Amino acid sequence: MKLVIDTNIFWVSIIRRSSTNWIFQSLIDGKFTLCLTTDILYEYEEIITQRLGKQVAINILEVIDNLPNVEFITNFYFWNLKQADGDDNKFVDCAIACNASFLATNDKHFNILKEVDFPKVNVINLQELSRIFEV
Repeated sequence: MKLVIDTNIFWVSIIRRSSTNWIFQSLIDGKFTLCLTTDILYEYEEIITQRLGKQVAINILEVIDNLPNVEFITNFYFWNLKQADGDDNKFVDCAIACNASFLATNDKHFNILKEVDFPKVNVINLQELSRIFEV
């Protein structure tokens, strides 16, 4: 299963005490493929640095860089499907480019994508993701 994970879910999942740490552990255990672009990786780094510090960000990026189930994607087309908070289009474009099973986010602005027939992006929230992983 290929996933694109919005930063609002990903950064919290790296905290061991977090109830969402199962996501990061599932990534490490190879239970899914994380699809990323350089822009997504930069955003992960920025937010993790702000919230948890530079060294934590460096360590997490090193883990991501060395996992065999991380797929780095190059976008050749930008769909611009999300008007509200257009910066989040990087997640949408990545999901389309890698043919992701799901784009996981808690950002309600992504719900607009449920109305788009083509290209289809399967947007799910954290609760739906936990049901898929039976957590």
